Amino acid sequence: MNKALAVFRKEWRQISRDRRTLTTIVFVPAFFLLLYGYALNWDIRHVALAVQDRDGTPESRALISAFVNSSYFDRVADAYAPEELDRLLDLNVARAALVIPEGFGRDLANGRAPQVQFLIDGDNANTATTVMGYAGNIARGAGAALSPAGTVALPSISVEPRIWYNPELRSTLFLVPGLIAYILMITAVISTALSIVREKESGTIEQVRMAPIDTFSFVIGKSIPYFFISLASAALIILAAMALFGLPMRGNWLSLLAALSLFIAGALGTGLLISTAAETQQVAFQAAMLTSFLPTLMLSGFIFPISSMPPALQIITHIVPARYFLIALRGIVLKGTPLYLLWPQMLALSIYALAMLTLAAVRLAREKH
Repeated sequence: MNKALAVFRKEWRQISRDRRTLTTIVFVPAFFLLLYGYALNWDIRHVALAVQDRDGTPESRALISAFVNSSYFDRVADAYAPEELDRLLDLNVARAALVIPEGFGRDLANGRAPQVQFLIDGDNANTATTVMGYAGNIARGAGAALSPAGTVALPSISVEPRIWYNPELRSTLFLVPGLIAYILMITAVISTALSIVREKESGTIEQVRMAPIDTFSFVIGKSIPYFFISLASAALIILAAMALFGLPMRGNWLSLLAALSLFIAGALGTGLLISTAAETQQVAFQAAMLTSFLPTLMLSGFIFPISSMPPALQIITHIVPARYFLIALRGIVLKGTPLYLLWPQMLALSIYALAMLTLAAVRLAREKH
């Protein structure tokens, strides 16, 4: 332990002299959170809506108002012929169109269910599906409000959905934990991947090899300063997410600290392992980006559900640490899940961290001899 602390003191002095790198490691992740947190948002608002009202009754105008006042749709144009609707959708002036047929108000007054046409530009399938759901809910709500009392038969089974943990279905609460894992993985891996390579390029690694320090102590000493820096950066990111995006904290802070510590340790071990194989900072940087950026973004469940991936890719995701960290982080922060229920994820993170640090020490030992 004394040898590891000696390496830690030496590494800390080197980091503290390089103020630019220290600032980058601590504050750039928070900047990334601001950038991606506001840019990545699946909540669809202000969809450009064209309207063709063939009825012109108070009931049809009330239906249009229900769409516009929902904040999901903005009325951008009125069409008086089918050709105008085609032109508005082709030119992307409107992304959706509401067509109210003649007799809409009369059918409502007589207790009949009028049919309303809703056209959606389907060039983006995900957006179109979401917009279709918005339109259906608004139309059903407006129809129930406009129908005379007692004229609409109730269904035999009434379904009343209730959404837990994120009742407003805010995509931010789903994305921000993924952004925390994504940013932490990249910064921790890159910072440590460059540390040993920098010593290789400057020639100081030869002095380390001649020193009476075993490789595991060297690896641990190298990791300790970056561990505390990454932990401070993680705290800054989480506090910024709470202040700016309303991220709740329903679980235990100690549980969150345990999950963060294991994830950061694994990321640091990955960076050290890369640095033992790379000879230049450019190669180390590219390898760090390849091993941290793509798996965390594509194979962790951050954006794409793992259950919808091909079976072969689902198997590969089991070696991606962000997969387990995201489950633990979302469980602790959004649901208040106790740590003992997250033991499979914590065990997986522990195994990954131990494996990466051990492999880095083994490779360094081989280079030393």
